[in-house]
Amino acid sequence: MSSEPSSPNQLPNQPTDINAARKFAVPNRLAGKVAIVTGASSGIGQAIAIRLAAEGAKVVIDYIGRAEGAEDTSQAIAQAGGTATIVQADVTKMADIEKLVAETYNRFGRGDILVNNAGVEKGADFWEVTEADYDLVMNVNLKGAFFLSQAFVRRLIAAKQPGRIINISSVHEDMVFPHFASYAASKGGLRMLMRNLAVELGPHNIAVNNVAPGAIITPINKSLLDNKQQLQALLNNIPLGRMGTSAEVAGLVAYLASEEAGYVTGSTFILDGGLIRNYHEQ
Repeated sequence: MSSEPSSPNQLPNQPTDINAARKFAVPNRLAGKVAIVTGASSGIGQAIAIRLAAEGAKVVIDYIGRAEGAEDTSQAIAQAGGTATIVQADVTKMADIEKLVAETYNRFGRGDILVNNAGVEKGADFWEVTEADYDLVMNVNLKGAFFLSQAFVRRLIAAKQPGRIINISSVHEDMVFPHFASYAASKGGLRMLMRNLAVELGPHNIAVNNVAPGAIITPINKSLLDNKQQLQALLNNIPLGRMGTSAEVAGLVAYLASEEAGYVTGSTFILDGGLIRNYHEQ
């Protein structure tokens, strides 16, 4: 969004704040690194791509359906003096996963950081969930992260190179989410995948962590932002009294991608304004 709220219940009204994404960047903290960010054409993924580039990383902007958004991300990075390339790849397709990693190495010669951000949710009463919607959510949120991480890790292990995998999970990897059973299941699976990989990949000096946002102002939450009653009920459950921003998520990801987090692996970092500690069903 365009800025942080100036009062607890005031919300920004722009879809993405490109300037905020790099406001607190640490120059050159990621110099020499190459990062792949999936779903980087809008929202949290766009902010992460811009923040990592602002800290010196070369960034591969993955997208599937919003070419104009991917171009916006690329232009923002270029205007700030960073380097990026755009790859259209569907993380639910094995051929696209291989293409994404191959193009990263063809363009930059290496890969150091993978941010599994691409995600989707489908709301429905449990007894109304269709197989198609279940498959879509699980394939994007869990299968995509699983097999893209696998393709990424194979290169690292072959080169005896360290690396970082950062999954954008959700508070719903732990907190219930009625009417979104497939989404909660996919994020719960991502939590256990992260924990398992942290142990298995640790001996290869590959760190794996999750960032679990709560209520963040992004295009995916437009219906919530437009529903004043529902929005206020949510804000009443957040001790800090506001929704978070994509830039705030990006800042945490940048830390986990940096050498400062060299001894951090196997953890979920909750970024939710205290929501998970104070949640009450409405």
